[in-house]
Amino acid sequence: MGKVVILAFAEDEEDVCQRMLQIVRESPHFEGCNVLQVEKYLNFEGMKLNLAEKNVVIHGVEVMLTNREFEILYLLAQNSDRIFSKEQIYDIVWQEPYSGDYNIVTSHIRHIREKIEDNPSKPLYIQTVWGIGYRFNKNLSSSL
Repeated sequence: MGKVVILAFAEDEEDVCQRMLQIVRESPHFEGCNVLQVEKYLNFEGMKLNLAEKNVVIHGVEVMLTNREFEILYLLAQNSDRIFSKEQIYDIVWQEPYSGDYNIVTSHIRHIREKIEDNPSKPLYIQTVWGIGYRFNKNLSSSL
């Protein structure tokens, strides 16, 4: 059975990522291994996320998000088939365990919605799954 390895790098570490992918492609130990390219863009109905520039365009207009807001939105959009708890979002985006109040995640989600949604009280992109957490609307068509 094959194994899957997922590597994530900060924007300024892209050269490290590309070098590691090259090593894997050229290594006889990984013969027959499929190496996927790093996704730099995510496109949805009315929204385009650019990982390289960390920007979001909604209906043709660039929306200014903070780095944390972008990371949260990108995490959810990249994993639209998954529901994330506030704890999981915090652990992944802040890259540290947090033992306090996770309302900081709720606050960031609210700010993102205010910036990207036509009607933040009826969000299209980021959906609340009551009692569990948040997910990106999996019914939006996407393309790379």
